[in-house]
Amino acid sequence: MYVCFFKTNIMYKRFSLSIVSLLLISFSLHAVEGMWLPILLKELNEKEMKAMGMRISADDLYAINQASLKDAVFIFGGGCTSEIISDQGLLLTNHHCGYSQIQAHSSLQNDYLKYGFWAKSLDEELPNKGLTATRIVRMENVTSQVLNGATRNDGSLDQQIIDNNIKRIIEQSVAGTHYDASVKPFYYGNEYYLFITETFKDIRLVGAPPSLIGKFGGDTDNWMWPRHTGDFSIFRIYTDANNNPAEYSLNNRPYKPLHHFPISLKGIKENDFTLIYGFPGRTQEYLPSPMVSLIMHDLNPIRIRIRSKALSIIDQAMASSDELRIKYAAKQSRISNAYKKWIGETRGLKKLDALKVKNVIEAQFERATIGTYYETLLNKFDKWVLDFRMYALANDYYNELIFSGPEIIRYAYNYVKFVKNYPDLKSSGKLDESIESLRNGANGYFKNYDLATDRKIMLAVLPMFIDGINPSLGPSYLFDELSRYKKNYDVFVNDLYTRSLFSEQKKVIDCLNSINDKSIQKIKNDPAYKLAESIYSSYFDKINNQYEEADQYIQTGMYHYMKALLKYLPNAKKYYPDANSTLRVAYGKVEGFSPNDGTWYHWQTTIDGVMAKYIPDDTEFDLDQRFIDLYNKRQYGRYGEGNTLPLAFTASNHTTGGNSGSPVLNADGHLIGINFDRAWESTMSDIMYDPERCRNISCDIRYVLWVIDVYAGASNLIKEMTIVQ
Repeated sequence: MYVCFFKTNIMYKRFSLSIVSLLLISFSLHAVEGMWLPILLKELNEKEMKAMGMRISADDLYAINQASLKDAVFIFGGGCTSEIISDQGLLLTNHHCGYSQIQAHSSLQNDYLKYGFWAKSLDEELPNKGLTATRIVRMENVTSQVLNGATRNDGSLDQQIIDNNIKRIIEQSVAGTHYDASVKPFYYGNEYYLFITETFKDIRLVGAPPSLIGKFGGDTDNWMWPRHTGDFSIFRIYTDANNNPAEYSLNNRPYKPLHHFPISLKGIKENDFTLIYGFPGRTQEYLPSPMVSLIMHDLNPIRIRIRSKALSIIDQAMASSDELRIKYAAKQSRISNAYKKWIGETRGLKKLDALKVKNVIEAQFERATIGTYYETLLNKFDKWVLDFRMYALANDYYNELIFSGPEIIRYAYNYVKFVKNYPDLKSSGKLDESIESLRNGANGYFKNYDLATDRKIMLAVLPMFIDGINPSLGPSYLFDELSRYKKNYDVFVNDLYTRSLFSEQKKVIDCLNSINDKSIQKIKNDPAYKLAESIYSSYFDKINNQYEEADQYIQTGMYHYMKALLKYLPNAKKYYPDANSTLRVAYGKVEGFSPNDGTWYHWQTTIDGVMAKYIPDDTEFDLDQRFIDLYNKRQYGRYGEGNTLPLAFTASNHTTGGNSGSPVLNADGHLIGINFDRAWESTMSDIMYDPERCRNISCDIRYVLWVIDVYAGASNLIKEMTIVQ
């Protein structure tokens, strides 16, 4: 998941026309595009879903006063979806979603990444500090309450009034409970919804296949179809004696859920109805052409170039030893996933001729709004995007340097706050506590750090940052230092890592063990500390506020653009709200697709495709002897179909990041798969959806169960599940 520094506050205007009524008008039969709020399914989608084959009701999917399917769908950690598959809190998600937890428990002695992990009893399940699982208790449209009193004489909205209204709504909605609440804008602030949530904090690792299954195909196959990855891992939610969330404790017990998904072994066939329930992260379907052009031609290329450099070094390091493979596994996965996605997204947008498509829509918009407040709106976007571009480019250069580049910058910055607060910490008696926190942080950081690799990344990425960033927006200290070194990056980088205490754990611990005024000054003079402080302070001084100010015009414009689209072009398309990490339903059917002229992809893959890709001793396509023996003997148990074992399938469900781990359900609401990817040709669907080409990729639940039961022998887990034959 791509992480940014910035946050955006949007000014809004009152929206008087009902979006629900407009959606009903623009509803088109058999369309599968869209990510829909479950609270609105009965009004907007149930008729179409039933026409496509769904046998359950909208009330089965979402209900407040009784258990429903939504009670088995959880946010996993900070960015994935997961689902409850037993009455004992067993939680299923993707292998790549649980990857950092698996990596954290791995070592040369217990290499769970390589060999997998299976708890045969509750006592063997592994705790994960900081990992959470969150369910939606209920949601509510609170637009009128949020916008109450916010209109000003100039026709805009007072953001302070909106913020105060939201704060009051949240406080009132969770008073006297252990629940949390949030209010999120939809349609760029034309509507607001309240979400009441329950967050569980004791989540334990139960099972994970070896990477030769869970990550089969590696980066080569990532985002690609046909796919043969068993991308799943299993966790369990624990609670206190009253089934309420609690911090980790040996006294906690498995969670008793309101609902868990029955698992179907009936199989699937082409054109079967499918439904995905999850928390899609972010889409931008309604951006006008200037913004789409900026993403295609400027922002994505920056991200791709920098990550390509960093990944080439990390991949080489991981291939050199098991120790480095374990150290960098989670980092490599985080960086590479978005990198390849952006490549596919850009190609897909060009293939769809996205700018031309947007221009057609915009021409219709201009004709429809002649003589109205909105008739010059699109012309204003050209100027807004031009003003925004410089800061957007700089924002991405900083983000990629810090989050995809050398780790020493991020780590050294952790000490800036400590140094600034040192006098107060010393006088308040809290110095020892702060030092101990830094000491623990150092142990965790250096466990997954390699100096030589980080140095190479710095040497590769830093020149790209310097050459790309507008000098007026760059860190003055860094430019001055490079000038002093006559732009000799080799010498500059070598001196930095040689002189800095933040490049070696022993240096850091020795410093922390003898903190005094002199050692604080030593930290201040440290070259990595000075570099990190200059980079971060430069960002916040020169980019952050200016970026947000420029972005404010675009976001306010999007509020008006969205409002006008709904009012003046109500039949142009189904105006579902963009994804924003809230609970959504997407539905479609099992089907293949044609990504290119003369190419047709079948909707299903099987275990036979794994063996066809098998390359002994290859880092991405190797298999172990047990897997090969089970295949050769066709030992598929009750999970096979004919003479093979179904593995993955594609469907026309509209998904994005955050849908990783989402349950894929059949017409009866039974689990048939776990969503883990999109086809590479589909990744432009965050900006422009193409029903002919966009397909999500899911692991067939029968393959998941085969790995658990037959391959791993973890039949104790199968016994917990509700299996529908």
